Amino acid sequence: MDEGVKTGIDKIKKFRDSLHRRAKIYSELGTLDDRGVARAMGSVQRSPSPGKKITKIGFIMLFSPDPFSTPFAIPTIIAGKYLEKVYNGATIKDIGQETKDFFTDMSSIRDKIN
Repeated sequence: MDEGVKTGIDKIKKFRDSLHRRAKIYSELGTLDDRGVARAMGSVQRSPSPGKKITKIGFIMLFSPDPFSTPFAIPTIIAGKYLEKVYNGATIKDIGQETKDFFTDMSSIRDKIN
């Protein structure tokens, strides 16, 4: 086999091993027994989405009977939608899942190369 192909396969194997370790660490983070660490990890796993909250406030203002809040509702809804796009609500569980999916893709590439 060509040396370039061998070094490429070695790089892929090292990258795969690194991804496997990361996925394992991410999945084990949620199973920690320490109450303080578990509470902190839980708050990260249930990260708030500011855009959704602002959008909800905008809709509440839009449908409220008060006529003075209606002009402020539409910009609030637009700001909430913008924040939903800018701030992503990814949690540690999402990161672990994406890492596992990428690991699966890399494994299938490696299997096709061999």
